[in-house]
Amino acid sequence: MQAEAGQRGSRRGASDLWTRELVSRALGESFRKLHPRWMLHNPVMFVVEIGSALTAVDAFRYLFTGHLASFNFTGQISIWLWLTVLFANFAEAMAEGRGQAQAAALRRSRTEVMAKKVTPGGVQMVPGTSLVKGDVVLVEAGDVIPGDGDVIEGVAAVDESAITGESAPVVRESGGDRSAVTGGTLVISDQIRVRISAGRGESFLDRMIALIEGATRQKTPNEIALAILLAGLTLIFLVVVVTLAPFSAYSHAAVSVTVLIALLVCLAPTTIGGLLSAIGISGMNRLLQHNVVALSGRAIEAAGDVNVILLDKTGTLTLGNRQAVEFRPLPGGDVRELAGAALLSSLADETPEGRSIVTLAREQYHAEGDASGAEVVPFTAQSRMSGIDRAGQAIRKGAGDSIAGFVRARGGDVPPELEAMTAEIARAGGTPLVVAVDDRCLGVIYLKDVVKTGIRERLAALRRAGIRTVMITGDNPLTAQTIAGEVGVDDFLAQATPERKMEYIQAQKAEGYLVAMVGDGTNDAPALAHADVAVAMNTGTMAAREAGNMIDLDSNPQKLIDIVETGKQILITRGALTTFSVANDVAKYFAILPAMFVVAFPGLQALNIMHLTSPDTAILSAVIFNALIIPFLIPLALRGVSYRPASAATLLRNNLLVYGLGGLALPFVGIKLIDMAVTALHLVQTATR
Repeated sequence: MQAEAGQRGSRRGASDLWTRELVSRALGESFRKLHPRWMLHNPVMFVVEIGSALTAVDAFRYLFTGHLASFNFTGQISIWLWLTVLFANFAEAMAEGRGQAQAAALRRSRTEVMAKKVTPGGVQMVPGTSLVKGDVVLVEAGDVIPGDGDVIEGVAAVDESAITGESAPVVRESGGDRSAVTGGTLVISDQIRVRISAGRGESFLDRMIALIEGATRQKTPNEIALAILLAGLTLIFLVVVVTLAPFSAYSHAAVSVTVLIALLVCLAPTTIGGLLSAIGISGMNRLLQHNVVALSGRAIEAAGDVNVILLDKTGTLTLGNRQAVEFRPLPGGDVRELAGAALLSSLADETPEGRSIVTLAREQYHAEGDASGAEVVPFTAQSRMSGIDRAGQAIRKGAGDSIAGFVRARGGDVPPELEAMTAEIARAGGTPLVVAVDDRCLGVIYLKDVVKTGIRERLAALRRAGIRTVMITGDNPLTAQTIAGEVGVDDFLAQATPERKMEYIQAQKAEGYLVAMVGDGTNDAPALAHADVAVAMNTGTMAAREAGNMIDLDSNPQKLIDIVETGKQILITRGALTTFSVANDVAKYFAILPAMFVVAFPGLQALNIMHLTSPDTAILSAVIFNALIIPFLIPLALRGVSYRPASAATLLRNNLLVYGLGGLALPFVGIKLIDMAVTALHLVQTATR
């Protein structure tokens, strides 16, 4: 269902590309962006704007002096130069407008609510805006969650459609990796207690809105580098065009300022210059259509270049709620004693696994127990066990090697049968938890993982794209190996502590790889902070979401394909349109340069391979084509070039064949057709140069 939601979002984004409201807003923004202060951020188009202004001044000069033929030609050139700037602004405004529409929808979902704040004296009604970090609130069925936080007590079904767009409710419960809740979502059943983790203006929804609106001005390192290159090329062409003025005077082939400006605009990389901002902004918008929030443009581009992806097993590759399905006592042991000890060790365990152990012990073995007055020993990534101490008795459950160390430290012996029992469960793909009381091992709890549907096929797609997948888990190597084979990852990292995850990421990065990490738990947060691309599940803990630079609102690890494809789309689209823009210049050389000097040097007529009608129609046709090509390419810039998993060599070859040859051939055809139309409509009366 989540994958379908992402597909619906993608289709919805495609169908809403040219809505009347969006186009009207973009048209207005196109004129507002003509302000030089705004245009300065795009040097290429700023040069075009200056040229447009100079040609407009030249046209009015001809009008006031009575040179109507020159006014006609220069005025048309000026109009099309202004349209070139407006089309570029329109492309950027369209990309920004889509993001602003998404931000507006999120802002409408944010409501001011009253909160049931839990105080020592009871529950007090207060405005949600008055809550601060650390406050605890009671949220009952029908209540809106007043702020971001973590569930510390209870379990409830929550409607998150205002944030994710997915209508199906999700379960949020204390403990585990599904405890985080988002302000503005609705509790539709039961009740929970939530500890607020963000103050006013710091909520996830606030940050989403700010990120979407701020996307208009975020630039990635590659985009900045390309912008510098385009500015450098424009400067080079400016120098070339300026030097042509004295050359034309020396050769007695007078060339007007308008023609020189037309040459500069046509030879400068105006196509990619006009679409560059739109490509970058639309990348973040496309991720939002997949319900993924990117906290930086750098992360999106890095996603297109990742070599290694680390996937947390629990909650990412598996459903995350491992369930206790069986108690296996040691030979000669009592299963009821094992069930009773497992129950007592799990009464204070608020994780889904802990609750399932309590449920199995009570329902199947009618175990009873009370942990009141006992000292709770919480689970940690270092100890890898938990339990209680009461009346001088220590009851523990946890990983086999951790419990073995605990028993030996108390002078007990570990039965040799225990290793075989845990290995059998691990080989079956389950997770064995050993239970011990003081210096005695009682047996093993069998926890079963459920692999998410379709994950194997999606990981195979990553492999075809040359990306290596690694499963990271706290399970023992046998369990990890079984699950890894079932889901189809390339490698696995077992018994992974937060330190081992960080060390693995740092080792991969030291070898030159770009590493992506997907996780949802607090123990994933340090590794997420070190990864190049860190995708946190929205269902995960607040610590994981804070450490990530992308957040998957649907909490579906299969979105990795969408994230990687979007990153590659941005890189490929930018490269394709750059190739197309540079290749365009070849035809414009053949259109304008012969036209400029054919009177003084008749031999240049041989370069008029398109057989254009006259020098003036040739120049005007080149300028018109240079302007019109930008709006024709806007849909491609906003949607991105289609991507299929392939090697870098294949992608480069396809890029050169389609956009290199296409960019070379299309202008010859386009300029010729425009020249024929200009001639047929008598738009140019006489030679005016």
